[in-house]
Amino acid sequence: MKEAEIKKSVREGYAKVAQQDSTCCNTTSSCCNNTDLARNMSKTIGYTEEEMDRVPEGANLGLGCGNPVALASLKEGETVLDLGSGAGFDCFLAAYKVGKNGKVIGVDMTPEMIEKARENARQGDYTNVEFRLGEIENLPVADNSVDVVISNCVINLVPDKRRVFRETFRVLKPGGRLMVSDIVLLRELPDFIKDSVEAYIGCLSGAIMRDEYIGAIEAAGFQDVRIADETSFPVDSMANDPTAKVIIKNAKIPPQEVANVASSVLSIKVYGIKPS
Repeated sequence: MKEAEIKKSVREGYAKVAQQDSTCCNTTSSCCNNTDLARNMSKTIGYTEEEMDRVPEGANLGLGCGNPVALASLKEGETVLDLGSGAGFDCFLAAYKVGKNGKVIGVDMTPEMIEKARENARQGDYTNVEFRLGEIENLPVADNSVDVVISNCVINLVPDKRRVFRETFRVLKPGGRLMVSDIVLLRELPDFIKDSVEAYIGCLSGAIMRDEYIGAIEAAGFQDVRIADETSFPVDSMANDPTAKVIIKNAKIPPQEVANVASSVLSIKVYGIKPS
């Protein structure tokens, strides 16, 4: 797929999620009006019941693959940037950590998501959170202006991941921190997955090899880059996930191939520091 086609497909897919009346856990299959499913998925990837209860209704879309806020060690008064902020779930959690003297900026390329996030912020009376429309490989953020950058299963959706990390490096203050949750691969995916629009929007076919992902962060200039945590993608999750079901059905993937694909996928949390 060409880069323009990928961006268009991702933007349209996530616009559909934002326009639903209730939470929806993926973009290729309807699980809408099922808040419990989004909560269950979020609990599985590391969010607590307290965290999910704290945010405005509709902020948690169940779209992540980890909880970067929990590992980012946010401090009172810091400025946090969330890449691909969606409906604002991680931004609102970060807002509690940094307090009224801190600031949280969410960037998303989907106008419908920005509108939804801003409405959630109004409902929750978040005065220290703002949402900006933009692409994470061309961040609408000033140089050396944020303390921490977080992201949750979004960078894999961008074709030029190296540019994302260069932009992230640019906007961080010296000594600033990066903490992202994302999907990476241990082995190359078969072509029928790589060429699937559904798989790309569902955070699968856009994923790259683990070493390549870490290398892209280091190439941007980050130091002390390390994987804070990694979890294999279980076969039963792929068999039950609505997005994966669509991919499996459309491609007529046999059960053994599903197991092979699942064993190639990792959810990781990656940390890095911009040199002082």
